Amino acid sequence: MDVILKQDVDRLGAKHDIVNVKNGYARNYLIPQGLAAVATESARKVVAETLRQQSHKAVKALEDAKAIGEKIAGVSLKIGAKAGESGKIFGSVNNIQLADALSKAGHTVDRKNIILGDDVIRDLGAYTAKVKLHKEVIVEISFEVVAE
Repeated sequence: MDVILKQDVDRLGAKHDIVNVKNGYARNYLIPQGLAAVATESARKVVAETLRQQSHKAVKALEDAKAIGEKIAGVSLKIGAKAGESGKIFGSVNNIQLADALSKAGHTVDRKNIILGDDVIRDLGAYTAKVKLHKEVIVEISFEVVAE
């Protein structure tokens, strides 16, 4: 069944995308939750017109995301954490600490847009993370976890 997404849905698509999903998933979850609508011919025309009107705004947003991405790509961060003698951290480092370190460096990024390779970091060392600034712009940043 083809549906038009009304919101971004993780692992499925972005707003106004037309995706093909199983009938049960569409009828039992996406449509009742208000996340999608059935992709009828008239609904497809409405979405096409909406996308045409928003295309110039999308180009500007993409350019802004690329500019921010160039600034963030050159940043090297150090995140302090309490650690034992063996190099193990008491607790873990996650995307919240990384978002705070980026904001201290002068770049405001929502923590939900930061993707760590490992969900939890429990050792000292150098790591990389991906920052999703736009659906087409994903920047990889490097950071180091050091003992306080």
